[in-house]
Amino acid sequence: MPTRVIAALPGLKEMFDPALAPLIALVTVVAAAHAAAAEVDRPNVVLILADDLGYGDLGCYGHPKFRTPHLDRLASQGARFTQFNTPAPFCAPTRASLLTGMYPVHCGLTMNPTPDGRPAADALALAADQVLLPAYLKRAGYSTAMIGKWHLGHRHVEQWPISRGFDEYLGILYSNDMRPVQLVDGRQVVEYPLVQATLTERYTKRALEFIERRRQQPFFLYIAHAMPHKPLACSEKFYKQSGAGLYGDALAELDDSVGQVLAKLVDVGIDDRTMVIFTSDNGPWCGGSSGGLRGMKGTSWEGGFRVPCLVRWPGKVAAGRVVDEPAVMMDLFETVWEGAGLTEQRARATDGRSLWPWLAVNASAETPPLHEFILGQHGGQLATIRDRRWKLHVVAQDDPPVHSPGERWIDPRGPDGVTILAPYEQATRDQYPGLRTGDATPAMSLFDLTSDPAEQHNVAAQHPDEVSRLKALFDRASRELARVER
Repeated sequence: MPTRVIAALPGLKEMFDPALAPLIALVTVVAAAHAAAAEVDRPNVVLILADDLGYGDLGCYGHPKFRTPHLDRLASQGARFTQFNTPAPFCAPTRASLLTGMYPVHCGLTMNPTPDGRPAADALALAADQVLLPAYLKRAGYSTAMIGKWHLGHRHVEQWPISRGFDEYLGILYSNDMRPVQLVDGRQVVEYPLVQATLTERYTKRALEFIERRRQQPFFLYIAHAMPHKPLACSEKFYKQSGAGLYGDALAELDDSVGQVLAKLVDVGIDDRTMVIFTSDNGPWCGGSSGGLRGMKGTSWEGGFRVPCLVRWPGKVAAGRVVDEPAVMMDLFETVWEGAGLTEQRARATDGRSLWPWLAVNASAETPPLHEFILGQHGGQLATIRDRRWKLHVVAQDDPPVHSPGERWIDPRGPDGVTILAPYEQATRDQYPGLRTGDATPAMSLFDLTSDPAEQHNVAAQHPDEVSRLKALFDRASRELARVER
């Protein structure tokens, strides 16, 4: 027993022979050394989530105009996924899945909490009994911080990041186009109205400060950027500098933020023991790019679900690896869990699978499929199912409305707060980010993603056996998820 504990308890000190004091001191030192070594051995984790970033928005995913050199370098130094999916084509359900490791219908948050919407939407929040990834990491000795968009509940402080496993929080509790756009630090609203033009810059500064302060112990840093969600905003340094419009300006600043974080890890000497993950919560809104896929944010086509995903850890993750295996957001929970060496027993099984069989430097070329199938949600319900080749739209999908080219359109929801931007500089509804061509998609439409990744040709009539097989899997999974107690 440590001598400081013995001294602190009345009467206990006298129970020990003074001759044992050197042995007790030695045991105390050894125990402390082992504890310190365990902390050092655990890697740091930096998880960066963009908001509404499209599959085709980055240079490393083929965009011809948007310049993203730091993210491109991240891809070249680590792994890049070409079939990475979100479980929903919009914000909150995906974020819930990321931090719980569960499908939205499994963890119970299937729609967006909205402070300026219907009362029912205002009251939405992730259930209090869900244990989030940062809480597990904190129990394992990690320092935890979140910077940016939360969107898992905003009405009560018990729903905020600071009450759900994060030691620190700075950000907006929901989307930056929802009113009021208030900046929260810990448990306090510290700024309103908010200068959105400096938001990426301020988030980056806070991230760098956290890394500096916590470099001596393992940490989990979750940076959930506001960009490129509407209203688009960037600082003066990047304004009108990209040559690709305001979307390109905002994306350039986002890329620069990632570059600063990567450089900081090197500066403080922890680059080789830090896992960095970059992805997006769903497909793009207008102004972005789905990379030739059909649809956009809010749709159940691939343009709504498929997003970039990059993973880097020098010496652990193979540099330059391209992973074509279909994966889903919940897999990041399990990947961080395994990478951090966590062993705690969990009350609920997750729906994710560790990506390490595909990431590791010594990964086998004979790796079996990661998932038998991946489900997709639309409009609060399960709507699609896909495997390596086929995708079945169990629920019909229609094209969202658009505006005519040149039509003057101002988003009725924003911006709230202060920006340097005129409203007509925002992307408009005629700047559709994905393909709008292709066969109609009624219920039970089938697409061959191997030969037709843009979902142009409904081949359900030609492959009725595949329709039946996928529908049976869909029904079985729906029943199993509906039975889960939350």
